[in-house]
Amino acid sequence: MNNRLCQSTRGFAEAVNFPEAVLTGLAPDGGLYAHGELPVIKGLEGLLQQDNAGIMAEVTAALLPGFPKTDIINAVKDGLTERFGHPDITPLVKIGPAWVLELFHGPTLAFKDVALGVMPRLFLAAKRITGDASGSLILTATSGDTGKAALEGFSGLPGCDVCVFYPHGGVSPIQELQMRASTGDNVHVCAVRGNFDDTQRGVKHIFIEYSEGKPDMKGTKLSSANSINIGRLAPQAGYYFAAYAALLRQGAIKPGQAVDFAVPTGNFGNILAGWIAKRMGLPVGRLICASNENDVLTEFIHTGRYDRRRKFFKTDSPSMDILVSSNLERLLYWLSGNDSGLVAGLMEALAKDGVYEVPQGMRDAIALDFTAARCAGPEAIRVMRHVWMEYNYLLDPHTAVAWSGFEGNAGENPCVVLATASPYKFAPAVLHGIGLPAMEDPFDCVRALGDASGAEPPKGIMDLRNKGLRHNDVIDIDEMEPYVLNIARGKK
Repeated sequence: MNNRLCQSTRGFAEAVNFPEAVLTGLAPDGGLYAHGELPVIKGLEGLLQQDNAGIMAEVTAALLPGFPKTDIINAVKDGLTERFGHPDITPLVKIGPAWVLELFHGPTLAFKDVALGVMPRLFLAAKRITGDASGSLILTATSGDTGKAALEGFSGLPGCDVCVFYPHGGVSPIQELQMRASTGDNVHVCAVRGNFDDTQRGVKHIFIEYSEGKPDMKGTKLSSANSINIGRLAPQAGYYFAAYAALLRQGAIKPGQAVDFAVPTGNFGNILAGWIAKRMGLPVGRLICASNENDVLTEFIHTGRYDRRRKFFKTDSPSMDILVSSNLERLLYWLSGNDSGLVAGLMEALAKDGVYEVPQGMRDAIALDFTAARCAGPEAIRVMRHVWMEYNYLLDPHTAVAWSGFEGNAGENPCVVLATASPYKFAPAVLHGIGLPAMEDPFDCVRALGDASGAEPPKGIMDLRNKGLRHNDVIDIDEMEPYVLNIARGKK
C-alpha cells in the first residue's frame, strides 16, 4: 500500500497525495480522505524531549507526507508559536486528581486554533506543491468554535475566500459575535435556520454537487476547514504527544506508562486525533468519549449501533450539539481494515434510514480503546461548581462534560482532561455553574467572571463590545447552495 497517498473512506474516488487532499477537503464520492496505514513514530523518546512546537511539527510532518518539512516547521512557528498567548502553546496544569490540557490560548480562545493556526499555511504550501493557481473557497459548517478559528486563520489569505455557516441560535452569544465581527475582504459568515447537523449536511451536499468535473463555479475550487479535512485533523494529534511529554517533565509518569484522556466530543475529530496518536505509538490508555445530552456517540460506543433518530437538544455546550459525527467514518474505515465497501454501506444506511450497526468485531475493537460517558446539564453545573469550589479553577461547559467523564471512568492510569475552550466564551453558563447570577449582557457576564476569578478577562472578547457586526445574513437550508455560488461567482 502506498502510504504517501490518501484513500477515500468510501472507495469510489481515486487516491490522491496529501497536498491534494488538503486542497480538496472532502473526497468527490462524499467520503473522507484517510491514510491507507497510519505512520508509527520512530524515536519516540527523542521526540518527547523536544518543546511543544517541535513535537507538533514532527507529528504533523509524519501524518502529512508530501509536504516539505520546512513548510510544516514554518507553519507551526507562524501559526502557533507567534500567535498563542502561552509559551507552551497548549500548557498542562494539575487540577486536583487530574491534569487539564489547556487548548484555548490561541487568538479565538478555543482548541480549533491549534489546527487552524497551522492548516491555512499548509493550504498555501499545497497550492504551490501541486501548481494549483485556481481560486479557492474554504467552505465550513461550525457548531461554534471552528467558524471563528477558520475566519481568523484564512482572513486575508491570497487566492482564497472563506465562508462559514453556523446554526441560527445554536451557538453562544460570544461565539456568534466573534464570527459576525470578523474582518477581511475574503470572509463570509451566514446563519442557517436549523441545527448543526442540517448545516453540515448542506455543506457536504455542496461539496458533492460541485466537486471536480461537476458544475462550474467560475474556476473556484472548494475546500474545507472542518476536521473532515485531513490537514485540519493532523495537527491535533500533536498536542496529545505534547501532553504526554509534559507529564514526563513533571515527573508524573514514567516513560511508557499509559495515560488516559477525557475528551468532550461532538464531531469526533478531537478524540480521533488521540486515537491516531495511540496508533502512532504514544502510550495512550483509554479514550473517554464524553457527550452532553446529544449522546449518540455514547450509545454507539456502548452498543455498536449509531442512531441519529432522536431528539436534538440545545445545550450550554453547543459545540457538542451534534447528532451526525463526521469523523467517526474514518475510525470505521481503519477498524474495518480499510473496507471502503462496508463503510459506504454504513454511510448510505445512515443517510437513508438514520441508523446503522457495525459488526461485532468492530465493536470489540472500539471497546479496546474507547469508553463513553454522558453528562447532562445539571451534572455539568455540579462539575463546574465542584472544581471551582475545591480547586479554584474555572471550567467551560464542554470541559465540564469531559471532567464528568473522567470522574465516572477513573482508573489506574493518570488522566488528562482536554479543556477545549476558555470559560469566558461561555460566561453566562459558567457564572450559573459556579453559583453566581448571570446578567443579560454577555459582556457584563464576562466582566463578572473576571471579578470572581481575580483575572483580567481576555482582551479579544472584551474588544468585541466596540466592534461593528459586519455579517448579518440568515438563510434557510435550501438557500445555502445559491449563497455559495454567489460567493464563487463574485456576487457577494
